[in-house]
Amino acid sequence: MSTSISDLHCEEKLASVAAEIALDGFKGPGTSEFPDSPGLEYLVKAGSQPWFDTGNKAEAQPLWARQMRGLTTNNTLVNQVVQTGVVDGVIETAARRLKEAYPSMSERDLVIETGFILNARIALELVEIFGTTVSVELHPDLADDWRMTLEFGKRYFAICPERFLVKVPMTPDGFIGVRKLSDAGVPVNFTLGFSARQNYFAALFSRPEYVNVFLGRLGVVVKDNKLGSGENVGERVCLVSQEEVEKLRAEGAAPSQQIAASIRTGRQVKELAGVDVLTIPPKAAKEYLDANPDPADVRRLSSADFPVELTANVSGKGRVETFWEVSDAFRSFARAAAGKVSSFDTGEKILSFAADCGVNDFFRQWSAGEQAEIQKGGKIPDLHRWCDVAAADDMMTQAALQSFAVDQGELDDRIARLMAG
Repeated sequence: MSTSISDLHCEEKLASVAAEIALDGFKGPGTSEFPDSPGLEYLVKAGSQPWFDTGNKAEAQPLWARQMRGLTTNNTLVNQVVQTGVVDGVIETAARRLKEAYPSMSERDLVIETGFILNARIALELVEIFGTTVSVELHPDLADDWRMTLEFGKRYFAICPERFLVKVPMTPDGFIGVRKLSDAGVPVNFTLGFSARQNYFAALFSRPEYVNVFLGRLGVVVKDNKLGSGENVGERVCLVSQEEVEKLRAEGAAPSQQIAASIRTGRQVKELAGVDVLTIPPKAAKEYLDANPDPADVRRLSSADFPVELTANVSGKGRVETFWEVSDAFRSFARAAAGKVSSFDTGEKILSFAADCGVNDFFRQWSAGEQAEIQKGGKIPDLHRWCDVAAADDMMTQAALQSFAVDQGELDDRIARLMAG
């Protein structure tokens, strides 16, 4: 991923032009009435907000019900929509109008701005149809630049402040950017979380509206690395994180709510009832609803209900237990860092402070070569390859970010081709 973004994107005039293009034709949040869904009502009564995990309106519409509370998009989901060609006209129009306003804008800046407009347009269409809250995700190239995270986050929110949540990937600089967005009143969906301790720190330090556990991938990484069957891993991590976040809310230390993300099956939907938010792919939602769940079975469970058996483990920093353990030393570090937020102006300083507090495995600065190697490996990293240099949760976050970068690259390439044409 590139590490430098042009300051042009901070210009108020460009932000205004991009917002005008994005909002062209937007009629406001939809007000249609939707049917009731008893199965989704069971989730609501258990304490969960059900969201659909899709940017595709055709996937969401057949199952949409009054109980649905949101939609979440990401680089992968938006790319899936873009590659169908249905928004090629939007891309061409946005690029043309940007060139008219900024004739000397570089191709890269045009691609980034057009992608920003495109994400906003796709999300606005969902708002217009369903009248619901929609999460919109930043370009992965912004992940290690908290200043641009702040700039683009504020720009997204300004386009639709009544319905947009801004998704920011979890990185060291992301912690700073999200805190500044939260202080500015911008609601953030802090994404790509893979452990209870990551979310504990994020809630205390950055104070986002939502934190995530991508639980489906956690079971896969344990299975693929031949450390066990992977059963219960994601559920356990998500529920430990839920319990930690709830404690922070109860003591008034953080406002964050927990999202169960990367849900794979209808069974997981039922078993995670009670988590603050469930982001459910339509396929998993249909599986849950088609099973005609018994309301007595759709109830909140605890992390203790999901024991994990490992047949092997990894050495060094890559221990699987990192996903669900929150040590006393880590709690002390997180609280100390939250008490001096203003002293951190780079993500690297957060990591140095963590090391000073005895926490030597909380994220790291990945080199460009390492990022490229992880990107080639896909969403599920080889824990054994990286266990001496990084913690398992950090490896998963980096692999997810690189996976999103690949999808964003495909999206950017399509924008560039259409602009050239």
